Amino acid sequence: MTNIDVDIALNEIDLSDIEFWAGPRDVREAVFRTLRDTPGLPHFDERVIEESPFPPGPGYRALTRHEDIWFVSRNPALFCSGHGSNIGDLPVEMNEFFGSMINMDDPKHFRLRSIVSKGFTPKEVNRVEGLVVEKAKVIVERIQEQFPEKRCDFVEHVAAALPLEIICDMMGIPAEDYSKIFGWTNTILGVGDPEFVTSYEDLMTHSLEMFTYAQALGEDRRANPQDDITSVMMAAEVDGEQLSPQEFGSFFILLVVAGNETTRNAISHGMKALTDHPDQRDLLYGEYDTHAKSAMEEIVRWSTPVIHFRRTATEDTEINGTPIAAGEKVVMFYNSGNRDERVFDDPYAFDITRTMQPAQIGFGAGGPHFCLGANLARREMAVMFDEIRRSLPSLRISGEPAYLESNFINGIKRLPCEWV
Repeated sequence: MTNIDVDIALNEIDLSDIEFWAGPRDVREAVFRTLRDTPGLPHFDERVIEESPFPPGPGYRALTRHEDIWFVSRNPALFCSGHGSNIGDLPVEMNEFFGSMINMDDPKHFRLRSIVSKGFTPKEVNRVEGLVVEKAKVIVERIQEQFPEKRCDFVEHVAAALPLEIICDMMGIPAEDYSKIFGWTNTILGVGDPEFVTSYEDLMTHSLEMFTYAQALGEDRRANPQDDITSVMMAAEVDGEQLSPQEFGSFFILLVVAGNETTRNAISHGMKALTDHPDQRDLLYGEYDTHAKSAMEEIVRWSTPVIHFRRTATEDTEINGTPIAAGEKVVMFYNSGNRDERVFDDPYAFDITRTMQPAQIGFGAGGPHFCLGANLARREMAVMFDEIRRSLPSLRISGEPAYLESNFINGIKRLPCEWV
């Protein structure tokens, strides 16, 4: 960041204004620094969402400091997820349809996570280790064959390709359906960006198409198990209960969207950061085994692919001395927590040797909703950058990114790259 020292008056800040999220990123960083330095937890009104049939809610408290986000994440009895994990209010059925277990509390959350986590044990992740390495190698070879002019869109052809192909392969989705899955995920997480979602009806149509596809896949694997995690999850039991096809359908939306979008954005932001900071790229490429682990954590901190999640207070309580009423919404802005000067020295510096104590919160801040696929995401990132380092070390980002217009996903839609 180059201009975070601009003065921002508190009464000029409105995190609910979509224009704020489409504006300059140095202004965004200055706004969040102002909020971190302002005592208390400011309240923001909600805005009418164009095309949405649901009215705006009562507003929310913005949590911008690492300590406050950590506290809320680790106290699920005080701050629940069952009323929704995004800012806007939806009926419970729609929350669970779109968000599956991230919009649930115990005991429903515990039951569902216990079942689906059987597909993400260290054994299952280790099982796909060879696949991740193979896919990364194929992707880097493919762009050199397909683009003799030695330039392409890094997002579409590199960053998106790896997590999409891995999660689809893990779930037993045939290669001919990859592009369909990619389109659905863009639509679901592209809400607010006119390039991807033009109406609420479009969102619902594509979501139902994905849900129907998933139900059919789950039913098929229950009847005809194969060597994939869909079969593992459909066969798993907790206290004698299995996933219903409907539950699997909603979890499928969560898993494929989260497993694709967040990792691809971390890889995209990471490649841009390595291009913008050649000293860090040279350090990583020169001593990869030494720095890979801390570098991946720094890339996640730097990019913070998921900007926010919301919780709702279950009773009257307080956060760092600020009273919070029962039923009040609190929104955890992970992007701000990952820039908190109280936790990270020189947080606007990209430093692959940074010691994460306490941890970056790009995968969540602990608690029962910590990202289920965090270890898989870390592995995919590490393998992808290792393959680029080995096979195409001259690859660089060659132009400005086209950012997703969103207050939820820190997404990059297009990112030109080139090599020699």
